[in-house]
Amino acid sequence: MPQWLRLCSTADLPAEGEVRELAMGERLYCAAMVEGRLTVTDNECPHRGGPLGQGLIEQGRVICPWHAWAFDLRTGCALHNAKACIHIYPTRIEGEDVLIESR
Repeated sequence: MPQWLRLCSTADLPAEGEVRELAMGERLYCAAMVEGRLTVTDNECPHRGGPLGQGLIEQGRVICPWHAWAFDLRTGCALHNAKACIHIYPTRIEGEDVLIESR
């Protein structure tokens, strides 16, 4: 059975078309809001560890601020290499709490 952990409050979520770093304990996550859909991923780019939550959103993709690797927010895969992916966490909102499924 999955374990759901509180990531943040709904007030902490990024605005539409934006990305934000969110901390749970000592770990950082990347949260993006695109077309009213929240996506939470690992914050670390698999290329060189760039902070995805400090990047940009373009056409439904999060763009790493260090080397511009682009990841599709529906699949988690890089545009130029389908084998380079970031984990997308299942999310749900309960009241004012944003929960993610632990891995």
